[in-house]
Amino acid sequence: MTPNGKIDRKALPAVEEANLVLGTTYVAPETDTEQKVAEIWKQVLGTEQVSIHDNFFALGGHSLLATQVVSQLRVIFQIELPLRKFFETPTIHELAKYLEEQSQMAPTSSQAPAMKRVSRDKHRVKGKNITKGN
Repeated sequence: MTPNGKIDRKALPAVEEANLVLGTTYVAPETDTEQKVAEIWKQVLGTEQVSIHDNFFALGGHSLLATQVVSQLRVIFQIELPLRKFFETPTIHELAKYLEEQSQMAPTSSQAPAMKRVSRDKHRVKGKNITKGN
């Protein structure tokens, strides 16, 4: 801790040491989804290596960092990811599994309902009818 009561990141053990402290062994990402999630975690947590079975919060993650991760995952995977779900699936493996399930359930562009396009003439006619009181 710093004199201000904040965490002194320089005094934290290296990832390898942290894995020994946490009692976990390093397991590399196996899928493309796990790899993408791991890259985001490494960037947000400021670490060089994370195992797919590491708990985000045990590695020093907190709610503010979780919102950053969720925000990036929403953009990359184009799905709605509730922050609550991140807290329920705090490992890369669990989270990647959830993301893959959601991606399979999301409608493709060919399955999405087609929007009916209204021509400019119809807008104009409709606007005239409304202004004339018809």
